[in-house]
Amino acid sequence: PPQGRFHANTDARTSIIFLCERTMTVIRWVAGWALLVCSLVAHADGQTFKVATRPGVETTVYWEAREDAKATVFLFTGGNGGYGQVVDGKPSSRNFLARSVALFLADGFNVAIFGLPSDTPALDYSDRVNEKHLTDVRAALEFVRTKSAAPIWLVGTSRGTISATYVAIGSTGDAGIAGLVLTSSVTAYKKRGAVPAQHLAALKLPVLVVHHARDACPICQPHEMDWIMKGLKNAPVKKLVMVTGGVNPSGDGCEAMHYHGFIGQEKEVVDLMADWMKNPVN
Repeated sequence: PPQGRFHANTDARTSIIFLCERTMTVIRWVAGWALLVCSLVAHADGQTFKVATRPGVETTVYWEAREDAKATVFLFTGGNGGYGQVVDGKPSSRNFLARSVALFLADGFNVAIFGLPSDTPALDYSDRVNEKHLTDVRAALEFVRTKSAAPIWLVGTSRGTISATYVAIGSTGDAGIAGLVLTSSVTAYKKRGAVPAQHLAALKLPVLVVHHARDACPICQPHEMDWIMKGLKNAPVKKLVMVTGGVNPSGDGCEAMHYHGFIGQEKEVVDLMADWMKNPVN
């Protein structure tokens, strides 16, 4: 009998140990899933939204949020506009801003990209400086504000600088616009909407101008950046940064894979922009 009691107690202890191990396994599994879900909430992949911007017109907007973001970058790409398809949660466009989405997120920003309106297959120069464009962008900005109340920085590159500047000038009464960042700006007066040709004196917000010293695009020549800075007469804070470096430029000098698109130094340039947006100084 004593031996029987011993076996009975041993079996009970074994069962308890087994149940504890199973319970800990379940707890670890649940904790792992909870951590994964939290990670997805904090860094969910981006997606395209179709926003009604004018009667009968919808405009695409890419949106990707960061849970702890203190500001949102609202990006205007160059060329014909848009950001390509969304593949694995990121834009497929090779445009400097579009391919830098993950870098902006890592630097603590929500990311929105203005796409294309349904009645305009491509945004030419003149398309970026008219009331229809301003109406579309304003509606897109209101959509972004339904996603986050964080202040918004307008950021343009190449032909997108025409849009960003035009919208900033047309939004002087919008307290939710924190400032303007221009990269690889269009400066040639022969192009409609060229940044120096716009009413820059109307801007009363921080402005950062970033350009590559070896930008080979004829309508975005580095020495012409001074024309922009001279026009920003009433900007409370303004700064011009000429960058050097980059690796393996290829293709047309006005395209994204050349110095014009900060090839090979995307992180350096985005970090520079992010640091300045967090603390704008002359």
